[in-house]
This record gives sequence, C-alpha cells and structure tokens, in this order.
Amino acid sequence: MTDPSDAVEADRALKDKHRTMWALGDYPALASRLIPELGTVLVRACGVKGGQRVLDIAAGSGNASIPAAQAGAHVVASDLTPELMETGRRLAGEAGVDLEWREADAEALPFGDGVFDIVMSCLGVMFAPHHQAAADELVRVCRPGGTIGLINWTPQGFVGQMFATMKPFMPPPPPGVQPPPLWGTEAHVRELLGDRVTDVEARTRMLRVDRFARPEEFREFFKACYGPTVAVYQHIADRPEQVADLDAELAALADRNLRDGGMDWEYLLLTARRAGQAATGPE
Repeated sequence: MTDPSDAVEADRALKDKHRTMWALGDYPALASRLIPELGTVLVRACGVKGGQRVLDIAAGSGNASIPAAQAGAHVVASDLTPELMETGRRLAGEAGVDLEWREADAEALPFGDGVFDIVMSCLGVMFAPHHQAAADELVRVCRPGGTIGLINWTPQGFVGQMFATMKPFMPPPPPGVQPPPLWGTEAHVRELLGDRVTDVEARTRMLRVDRFARPEEFREFFKACYGPTVAVYQHIADRPEQVADLDAELAALADRNLRDGGMDWEYLLLTARRAGQAATGPE
C-alpha cells in the first residue's frame, strides 16, 4: 500500500522540477518575440471588461495578464515560477498597469470558490502535470455564469510535433502525468470540464511565426530560451550522439514547416461558461 506522505513528497518534487524547468532559458523573450498577440487574442475572446475580476493561471511573464489589466480588469496573475513573475512585474510597470502577482500551483490554487468573473490561461495550464486536477481548479475558482478561456497548442500542430520529437530524449514521466498538447484537443478539454460548463466554443487557429529564416535559427533559439527544450538538452548533455540526433530532428521539423519565410503554429482557442446561475456583478 502506498504511503500518502510518499505521494505528497513525490508531487512536491515534481512541481519543484517544473518550477526549475520554466526558470531555464528565457521564456519571456520567447513570449515577447514569437507569441505576443496570443494574450490579446485570449483577452478579447473572453470579453474582458473594466471592473471584472480576472485570474490568469500559469501566467508566466504576463502575456495575457497585462492586456487584461489594460482592458480595465482587476487581474491576478498566478504562476509556479517566481522568476517569470519578476519579469512580468517589470513589463506591467512599463505598460503602466497594476495587477497582483501570486505564486501558485495550478493544481492547488490559493483562492476561494467562485471569486473570479473570468479564469483564463494562455499556453500555461496545459503544462500542469495532472490535467483533471488543474481543470477542477480553474472551474472551482470561476463564479457561476463566469467565463473560462484557454489557448493551448494542439498535438498535431508544430509545437505538438516538437514535443513529440523531443519525447524520446526525455526521461520517462512519473505515473499519472499527461502530455501537455492533449489540452489542445477539444474532446479532451470538454471531458475535463464536463457538465460544469456550458456554451463551449472551440476554434482551431494558426499563429504565423516569421522570426526564423533557417531551421537552425529556430533550433538554436529554442535551445537557448525555451525551458522544456533546455531541460531536454541538459538531460542528454553527456551523450553527444543523442545531442546530434536531436539537433538534426529539430532542424528537420522546422525545415518541413518553413514556407514563404515563416511557420504556422496551430493552437486551440476554447471558451466556456461556468454552469449555474450568475451572481450579481460586473459583466
């Protein structure tokens, strides 16, 4: 029989590993150079308005939190990795907006039930290791009648293919951990949210990325900036043949997707309403 304390300790170690991984490289640089518009896309899809209470889960450096604050909402940006939030505070200051930053685990949020009008996540909650636990939390903290909004990479899109390419070079995940790109599958998200939401709208869209003229530029940028890629290369650093193989496979993936000076990265934009009678409050 498994000792409950062992499970708690294992989960703590897993979250520490995730926290460390996202502090590697320079994710804020990636977010600002490659995906800056996605935060605004999500804010608009959620219909964020002045006076609303908004929670951005796994907010990183504020790609969606800052546009939500610029729309006049009262925003809480939560993330597991303090280093990302430090950059977010600076960027928010430069943007002239004030929001609250809270270190928080997406699977155990430190907020009460139904306290937010909008709960959203832009390429963030998908990386929580236990999907159902994370989904339960984002529903729990949203008020009845409130909005849930998500942007996630799809399994079949470029980033999903990149994770599939890196998988053979990664250590095996602990039991119960699910792959992040599953959050980019409408059926999977609908199953996670269940009948606790209504009015689900799911749209698959493309993000045009034109920052890389050659496949090698993409690979080297991700090796330097993207935490999961940095972590994979650290894992195989003492195996030069595997490093060379991964180098070749990532470059080949980019080469297959580079067309007319850019790449199209597919993502799922999903919004839903928390089921139940809406409480009196700002809309």
